[in-house]
Amino acid sequence: MARPRRNDDRDGKGLARRSLLAGGAALGLLGAAGCSRVSSADAKDGGNLLDRLRSQGTVRLGIAGEIPFGYIDKDGEFTGEAPEIARVIFKRLGVGSVQPVPTEFASLIPGLRSQQFDVVSAGMYINPTRCEQVIFSDPDYQMRDAFIVAKGNPKNLHNYQDIVRTGAKMASGTAYAEIDYAVAAGVKRSSITVLPDQLAGLLAVEQGRVDVFAGTTVTVHNVVNQRHSRKAEATEPFQPKGADGKPAIGAGGFAFRPEETKLRDAFNVELHKLKKSGELLRIVRPFGFTEVEMTDLTAEELCA
Repeated sequence: MARPRRNDDRDGKGLARRSLLAGGAALGLLGAAGCSRVSSADAKDGGNLLDRLRSQGTVRLGIAGEIPFGYIDKDGEFTGEAPEIARVIFKRLGVGSVQPVPTEFASLIPGLRSQQFDVVSAGMYINPTRCEQVIFSDPDYQMRDAFIVAKGNPKNLHNYQDIVRTGAKMASGTAYAEIDYAVAAGVKRSSITVLPDQLAGLLAVEQGRVDVFAGTTVTVHNVVNQRHSRKAEATEPFQPKGADGKPAIGAGGFAFRPEETKLRDAFNVELHKLKKSGELLRIVRPFGFTEVEMTDLTAEELCA
């Protein structure tokens, strides 16, 4: 799923996965949600969506089907790191039910802005380009990168510079920020194989079609562990660098329409209570998150 700028910048403007691809052509996929569209009123006062959600008793969450951030599991249940946080926070805000609206990652921001759902709940990386289109909660996690490599890591690959040094064949996911991190390190963009997701990356490494698949550490470790791979392993996490040579901070949160500041602010209040009490980590730990992924960064810092 990774997916900061989990960052990805296919078009050079910071719109990567956990990123947003250019264009909203996939919006039609949202039609099956069956929910009426309601415009946000009283924008000058911070919006009235929270009041309406309390009245309705349900909030619609945009998800992108990416493990571990937000997805439908094998039993047909709606779950993931972000949806489980949303369940707790919205219940405390007086909204008892959450409803998933699955779509492609590229359609999350367009879908939010066109009223297809109320909140983006997909672990979306916060970056300045996205901040021009939506407003974000403070991040609920911060992520480093990791690789899927062949068992024993025969090429000794631990960061993007190692890929350049060895000439290893690299793959990453559609719109993953990791593609841009690799390019910044000197990997030729044209040499990177783009695959649908981390499972496809694991299979490509196992079959020897590529030497390394790059993704966020939680995504990479989850797929290797869940598939009990005997031919591949996950490397230790490492901190990627951006084109400016500085650490590329990948931190994700919830996105809201720009006029809905009341809802975003109320959400932040409850999010910070979860952080302070330690409950946030307890909620996300089952999805592979640890103390290392917890963060005190703010959306304001990331948007800047």
